[in-house]
Amino acid sequence: MSHKRMFVAMVTPFHEDGSLDAEGAQALATYLIEEQAGEGLVVNGTTGEAPTTTDAEKETLVRAVAEAVGDRATIIAGAGSFDTRHAVELARTAEKAGADGLLAVTPYYSRPSQEGIFQHFTAIADATSLPVTVYDIPQRTGTALTTDTLLRLAEHPGVTGVKDAAYDLLKSAEILAATDLLYYSGADELNLPLAAIGATGVISTIGHVAGATTKAMLDAHHRGDARRATRLHLDLTPVVSAIMTRAPGAVTVKALLNQRGLPAGPVRLPLVPADTDLLKHLRQACE
Repeated sequence: MSHKRMFVAMVTPFHEDGSLDAEGAQALATYLIEEQAGEGLVVNGTTGEAPTTTDAEKETLVRAVAEAVGDRATIIAGAGSFDTRHAVELARTAEKAGADGLLAVTPYYSRPSQEGIFQHFTAIADATSLPVTVYDIPQRTGTALTTDTLLRLAEHPGVTGVKDAAYDLLKSAEILAATDLLYYSGADELNLPLAAIGATGVISTIGHVAGATTKAMLDAHHRGDARRATRLHLDLTPVVSAIMTRAPGAVTVKALLNQRGLPAGPVRLPLVPADTDLLKHLRQACE
């Protein structure tokens, strides 16, 4: 996989009746690549409402998006589960459906030991020929990946990346210093801080509406224009705050996309749509 910097953690469009909108997903994917400077897309992640889509829907979505933009963007498919066998199944299906890589989150809820986490990721990495990006988000999973476990995983040829939403800059720096893993910010407020210590790029939620600016910020940083990179990062702060702190990203992003006439549709329970106050706040922040 080439070192692309700008990935969008894509929402999954639904029809008004709540069913999967595969054509809408193709149109949205095209928009994110052509209008929002996306170089890659992550489908079937948390922002893509993976907890409430079926395995068949996940497969349909990967196929649809790969068909629409697979020739110009890297498609990473979520293969996250707290059941290792299920994660392996999702990984194999995603490979068959045309994904270029996998995103696998730390097993959640059951809070396994570090050895259990290591074996879980190893099983996924062994299951296909696709590169695996490990997703570290302890505030959602209940279990943090330790530096030692990440260093062990980095020795596996199939584990090629990290999506970092652990809010632990020391751990990030330790991994960046000791490995050649492709390192992605999984928290938009950390996009520039992580880039500053050597991260490869971002897997962004705000990229749905502020992708071009996010990409410009990364580009400025990479060409050594720290002042411009900082200004753009700070300009984006109200957008990050509005999208990421008031409700889950799937809710806020879908509200914004729906307002703009782009394919998104409703969210599935237990998520509920943005209310009038939140809509107003989102609109103001994004102006």
